[in-house]
Amino acid sequence: MFFVNSMSDLFHKEVPAEFIRSVFDVMVSCPQHTFQLLTKRPERAAELAHCLPWPSNVWLGTSAENQATLDERAPSLIRCPATVRFLSCEPLLGPIDLSQYLPDLHWIIFGAERGHGARNCPTEWVRSGVLACQSANVATHTSLCRRPR
Repeated sequence: MFFVNSMSDLFHKEVPAEFIRSVFDVMVSCPQHTFQLLTKRPERAAELAHCLPWPSNVWLGTSAENQATLDERAPSLIRCPATVRFLSCEPLLGPIDLSQYLPDLHWIIFGAERGHGARNCPTEWVRSGVLACQSANVATHTSLCRRPR
C-alpha cells in the first residue's frame, strides 16, 4: 500500500492534468499495489474524474476537520468513481454529522491533533462519528492522542 503525495496534493491547481493522468497510468500498471490519494481539493478530482482511469487499486480521500470542511469537500469526493472513498477527520477540530455522506463512503479516519499547542478533541466527537459509521457499516480507524501536560 502506498500513500501517494503524503506531503503534497496531486490535485493542486498547479499540477497539470497531463501529469495527474501519468500518475494514474502508473497506478493502473501496478494492480498488485493499493494507492491511497488524499486531497484537500476533491472538487478538482471530480472535475478530472471523467478523464482518468479509476482502477480498483486507487483509493481517494479528502480531509475534513469540521462540519464546514466536510460539507464543502464530501460532495465532490462522492462524485469521484474511486472504489474506496474515505475521509481523514484528523485532526478533528469540531463535531461532525456524517449521516448524509455515509452511504457513499467506505472508510473514515478519526484523530486528534498532536504536538505542542494541540487543540482539544473531545472523545465524544470521535465516539459519535464511530457509532454513526458502525450503524452504516463503514470502516473506521481512530488515533487519539492526549496532549502532554
